[in-house]
Amino acid sequence: MGMKSKSKKMMMLLMASIMVLSLAACGGNGNASKESANNKAANTNTQESTEPAATPSADEPGWKSDTSPITFDWYLNFAWFPNKWGVDPTSQYVTKKTGVDINFIVPAGNENEKLNTLIASGKLPDFITLGWYEDGVKKMIEGGLVEPLNKLAEEYDPYFFKIADPDKLGWYTQPDGNVYGYPNSSSSPKDYEQYGDTYVSNQTFVVRKDIYEAIGSPDMRTPEGFVAALKAAQEKFPEINGQPLIPLGLHEFTATGNDSLEGYLQNFLAIPRQKDGKLYNRETDPEYVTWLKTLRKANEQGLLAKDIFIDKRAQMEEKIQQGRYFAMLYQRTDFAAQLGTLFQQDPNKIYIAVDGPANSKLDAPTLNGPSISGWTVTLISKDVKDKARAIKFLSYLMSEEGQKDLYLGEKGVSYDTIDGKDQFKPEAFDLMNKDRSAFDKQYGSSFTFWMMQNTNITQQWQPESVEPYKQLEDWTRGKTISVSEFDLIDPLANSDEGIILSKIKDLRSKTLPKLLMAPSDAEFDKIWADYVKKQEDLGLAKVQAFQQTKYDENKKKLGMQ
Repeated sequence: MGMKSKSKKMMMLLMASIMVLSLAACGGNGNASKESANNKAANTNTQESTEPAATPSADEPGWKSDTSPITFDWYLNFAWFPNKWGVDPTSQYVTKKTGVDINFIVPAGNENEKLNTLIASGKLPDFITLGWYEDGVKKMIEGGLVEPLNKLAEEYDPYFFKIADPDKLGWYTQPDGNVYGYPNSSSSPKDYEQYGDTYVSNQTFVVRKDIYEAIGSPDMRTPEGFVAALKAAQEKFPEINGQPLIPLGLHEFTATGNDSLEGYLQNFLAIPRQKDGKLYNRETDPEYVTWLKTLRKANEQGLLAKDIFIDKRAQMEEKIQQGRYFAMLYQRTDFAAQLGTLFQQDPNKIYIAVDGPANSKLDAPTLNGPSISGWTVTLISKDVKDKARAIKFLSYLMSEEGQKDLYLGEKGVSYDTIDGKDQFKPEAFDLMNKDRSAFDKQYGSSFTFWMMQNTNITQQWQPESVEPYKQLEDWTRGKTISVSEFDLIDPLANSDEGIILSKIKDLRSKTLPKLLMAPSDAEFDKIWADYVKKQEDLGLAKVQAFQQTKYDENKKKLGMQ
């Protein structure tokens, strides 16, 4: 596990997904997670003892050797990230201890534009954190813009290898034998066998409790029941505080598609990801097409508001806080702050998880649980102002000590030893649940700064979940599956297959709204047939062959065959 003080008991408690308390929004596919798999890390051994005597110790945290003041620029590829380092006592405590101050750089608008501009400039900030699934990761590695972490560790901080998880290093080892990024919230298939029943997913179908109960708490698993419920909600509650009700909320439509209408819906319908070892093209599944047609029918009946086609996350958060959605197929951690506020105002007007769209056999959903890829990866750029301090600080953040500092904060401030256990002070925990953004500024702990969070390590200090978050988490228990082997199977953006895939995603992003807005089933069928044909003409088979090869390699890496 890479953690020497990990006890069996703690392992048992491993929590897959980022707890609501950490409020981290996990990138598009909602992959939040814990520890990692079982392939041996390639090329990450510390150098042999032929080194001169001044070699840094592998047993002692490297950061302790230099705590003079230094400020690193840290780019986070998440426009929604609201916090600054140094405002709260937790980050002040870390700076006081390590000497490291952080200047966060967060894009104001479109993340990819900002990241591409940085990459094109050839000059990157010291640290970069982005979703592992982002193309920018490959671009930076291919462009030689980032440092191999294993090389930095060998030279400046061999302690890194003591605390890094060899399975994660193995998973992220590139063809050149180097590792350039380390994940947060990462977990392995091996862990599933033992602790799968404790895992939670971020993927939920939620309804506004009071409205749902007022229309008789209907079964929304079937297409008929689903549309009838949206209709009943709209008829009974046409307005919420003078604004039109939005019957159904979805993740935003982006330039590549829509999370709710792709992975989420397919998972709720328990559509397999592979059949007999061959990757399955899930969107061709008849059950999936039936549900897209169901949404088309809902739109024809005026049950899909125009808002959902244009709103971004910020607009959604505002409307969730106003309680304007009846139902949402949405990532629970993305609206936890709003949920907390609603709960304070009226515990009856909150969102609760219920059984949502299901396949014709009414099978339970197969939701993304934790995966080895995690949620984000953090890289150190070639332009880093101090290589030694950078790798040492990264090691500190990854270590149990750093995890405790960023999770619990400073002793006596946000946590104390209460009843013999290190835990959040009651007033801090209370604020965390009532007003998360105020908590971030007042305390800054509980992973306000989640860049390297490892929920396996912090599980030992994690308080029991409270309402209204607990109900959503509990609903996902037992419905999560490991999807590690399906991660990292896409081609590089500038390869032939990558160019085809980006054209297919572009086509999908343009097609999904058209399908939902089609005036009739016949028109839907025509758009659908055209879409399938266009994908084939673009070269879908070539992309699928590439993905199949990668998938087979992943299974080997994870010891699954």
